[in-house]
Amino acid sequence: MKPSALFRWLLLSMLIATTALLAGCQHDEPLPFRLTQVTGHMPDLDFQLVNDEGKPVTAADYRGKVVLLYFGYTHCPDVCPLTLAHLHVVMQRLGPLADGARILFVSVDPTRDTPAVMHAYVNAFDKHAVGLTGSPGNVEALVKRYRASFSREPAQGDGNYEVSHSSAIYIFDAQGHTRLLATPADSQDTLVHDLHLLLAPGVKS
Repeated sequence: MKPSALFRWLLLSMLIATTALLAGCQHDEPLPFRLTQVTGHMPDLDFQLVNDEGKPVTAADYRGKVVLLYFGYTHCPDVCPLTLAHLHVVMQRLGPLADGARILFVSVDPTRDTPAVMHAYVNAFDKHAVGLTGSPGNVEALVKRYRASFSREPAQGDGNYEVSHSSAIYIFDAQGHTRLLATPADSQDTLVHDLHLLLAPGVKS
């Protein structure tokens, strides 16, 4: 074999081997997350609240489910309904995998958001959503645990008031470990991609 032909043969062999190696890596290694990864920077899921059926619940009741935790309230005029509608579409796009996830909507307005009010509200958006409420102290402790914030605005003339609050979506894996941080501005494609990785590891979305 002439040197030039030998060189071309070696180059082709190396190219084939490299292509096969890359293909193997793409198949075996999980796809990277697109949302902000917060593992090790925020505590695991932990709370003691009341669900929208009036039953006391803790984080342990949601072990085995990927949890999307969001702080809001039912009288919210904009970001809360928009976020829940956004997450509803994400759940629909996940298909059967969505049964392995729960949206936990924690009220920062427990005075008005009774379990019955929460139940009607969250079920109007998605069957995978659960409304959680509790004492002001328990709610405030959970908000602080995840470095979120809220503040009640002065009441209007009719007695109604608004509550300003942060809008992050905290995502925990099925073991209750904090994994990702999302915002309502993150696209449905991004959320579907990353939730798919948590719900079906190793399977491309």
